[in-house]
Amino acid sequence: MNPRVDIASTARPLPAVAHTVAWTVLLWAAISALGALQTYSDNLRVGIDSHYPALLVTWFVEYAAPLIVLSAGLHLALVRWPGLIARPRHVLLLFIALVLVFQPAQWTYMAWLRGYLAIDSLEDVRQLLLKMLLVGWFSTTGTFAAILAIHYWRQGRERELAWQRSQTDMLNLRLALEEQRMLALRAQFEPHFLFNALNAISALVRDGDRPLALAGIGRLSDLLRYALSASMRNTVTLAAELQFVRDYLDLQRLRYGDRLQVRIEGEGGYLYDTACPPLLLQPLIENALRHDLDCRAGPSDILLSFAQEGDTVVVRVTNPVGLHASPNPGAGLGLANTRERLRLTSPGASLAAGREGERFVAEVRLPMEAE
Repeated sequence: MNPRVDIASTARPLPAVAHTVAWTVLLWAAISALGALQTYSDNLRVGIDSHYPALLVTWFVEYAAPLIVLSAGLHLALVRWPGLIARPRHVLLLFIALVLVFQPAQWTYMAWLRGYLAIDSLEDVRQLLLKMLLVGWFSTTGTFAAILAIHYWRQGRERELAWQRSQTDMLNLRLALEEQRMLALRAQFEPHFLFNALNAISALVRDGDRPLALAGIGRLSDLLRYALSASMRNTVTLAAELQFVRDYLDLQRLRYGDRLQVRIEGEGGYLYDTACPPLLLQPLIENALRHDLDCRAGPSDILLSFAQEGDTVVVRVTNPVGLHASPNPGAGLGLANTRERLRLTSPGASLAAGREGERFVAEVRLPMEAE
């Protein structure tokens, strides 16, 4: 049985040496064809009888063959030992060595082909040198320069590709690091939110208000459903975050009752066109609750406002602050974490927090860009 042979699968690329030699032979064959054509044309013009195939063979064997050896050998040597041309001094030494070794060898080869090696005296040697001195200088120097130019071009190209690969690897690494930082920040927020929500439920249970506790557990279930869904995404719309805050306030209202007073101003359709990291507003509201309701008696005075300023949406959360309160009560993990998440989400997003008169203000600026 003759097994079927897949020619495409068994074909192998030429080794680097064979590839270099093949291209060098093709190049010098083309140059020989043009040179022979020029010689044939010149002969016709002056009335000398000649044959193009014979001229082509002469050009290829006499002129091209030594230069094929020079081109392929020099190219392979530079690929193997690039330090040979690492400095200008090395280039000069390489050229001198080439002249001292290759040029006499080329002369001897051409003299052998032309029958000039029948030397009987010093005068014959002098005559041979006179015949050969003017042969090969231009082609040898030109070949050396061309191979150097090709090699320098390849080195430059390889350096450029290596630089592009390093830049791509660096960008991919930075993206991976930013993603990991975002996941780490998000992982800090979710247990924090759950801990505070459970605290609110536990307060209702301690008060013995079972219906309210059950209602709180139901609202907590809705909040957790949103938190889990949002945690799978990098951004949500500001409108979705606002709805989440409303649900969160409903849960907290079971605990604080009528004391919990939060005004929401400036809602508009542009909230659907503005992206933000998940769970952005809830920590700011929670911070306001902690430093308003938990620090004094009476109803809260918390304002959550939205405003559009050109291509930017400004979100402000403000609450009263006592004279003896810390000048920046929210400078802990919550605000620092929110500020870092905004920076990772968008270069144009920011969070500023501080005291303005008798109120503490947390201001978020978000570029308008739908998620």
